[in-house]
Amino acid sequence: MRMRRAAAMVWAGLALAAAAPVDAVADLGWLSGAWVSRNGDAWTEEWWTPPRGGIMIGAGFSGRGATATSFEHMRIMKDKAGTVAFYGMPGGAPAVAFPLVRSGKTEAVFENPAHDYPQRISYRMEGETLVATVSLVDGSRAESWTYRHLAAPKTTPK
Repeated sequence: MRMRRAAAMVWAGLALAAAAPVDAVADLGWLSGAWVSRNGDAWTEEWWTPPRGGIMIGAGFSGRGATATSFEHMRIMKDKAGTVAFYGMPGGAPAVAFPLVRSGKTEAVFENPAHDYPQRISYRMEGETLVATVSLVDGSRAESWTYRHLAAPKTTPK
């Protein structure tokens, strides 16, 4: 009888573990790193920290030649209800939340249909490149950036 009870408890524990939600923030670690997109003298750079403590911190900026033209602070984390969301703060504006609607080993899609533009922010890995796309929820007005890893600058100790 004890063996059956113990086996039942083990099976119940395994079933609960299988049903437990995956830590979606930690699963987005593939996004971490320094990324650069160049098109002629136009450039965009984006950096993401590795997931730690349930949050990823991001920063990005764009420009042309030696002049920066825009910047954005970003984060990915759970809100108070436990929903993972991308928070964008372009140009220092207040944060706008885009809840995670789909993710996988190489893709993350965040949407906020109530926002004017963008309403969808997606990231996906294609081999060694990262493709970021912003659009309306229906996919129209899409704009994409194809990033490659930015090599860390070499520093010389003083």
